[in-house]
Amino acid sequence: MLRHFMRLDIDNDMLTTMAERWRPEVHTFHFPEGGMTITLRDVALLTGLPVTREAIIDNSSKPEGGWGPLILGRLRFNMPTTTPVQGVGHPPLNAGQVSISWVVEHIQQEVNLGPDTPEDQVERYARVYLIGLVGGFLFPDKANRWIQGMWLTFLLGDWDEIRGKSWGSVVLAGIYRELCTCSRLGAKQVGGAMFILQLWAWEHLPMFAPRGPRKFWGPDEELRFLANPPYGVK
Repeated sequence: MLRHFMRLDIDNDMLTTMAERWRPEVHTFHFPEGGMTITLRDVALLTGLPVTREAIIDNSSKPEGGWGPLILGRLRFNMPTTTPVQGVGHPPLNAGQVSISWVVEHIQQEVNLGPDTPEDQVERYARVYLIGLVGGFLFPDKANRWIQGMWLTFLLGDWDEIRGKSWGSVVLAGIYRELCTCSRLGAKQVGGAMFILQLWAWEHLPMFAPRGPRKFWGPDEELRFLANPPYGVK
């Protein structure tokens, strides 16, 4: 399951077209028919992420003792700081960044979930799952390899603290920021939750949406009964 965070089916051509229509001064896509933009309501409907809870404030300062002891205490991983990640050239713990793939691979080797799995092992797996979700899915960097220390501060903290945040609003802010960055002259890549923008485009610009077999679609059918539901439902 955790491996799926590292492989997303993204329509790069469509997103490039969308980025070329982005106007950073008004945070709006400009089309011949007028302006459109993705909103908090769109993010909430497409992802189910909360948008009305407590705001997430940047807390990327290095914890007392460093990131290594924090990770060791919560996940019981002794993160290497000198051995490079295969194919990357940086250690798994590097300047406040943690390799998502390194953490995912190690938890899958150590934990085999089942009905008799101890609670502390389940909690470790859940925290790594969140690291994969947040770092590789909601706030991926351009290489989709690292999670920033700011997110570790939340994800290795209290469960109520994680649950009580407005994740949808900060995801939308990240999408806006990445679109503004990639609209600059010389920009070649974009990070952020582009899968949400892709789902939004499929919803509002149907000419971009994939078409399923006709027998699976009907005006009176509920999505949960469709044999081949839209990507966002999956």
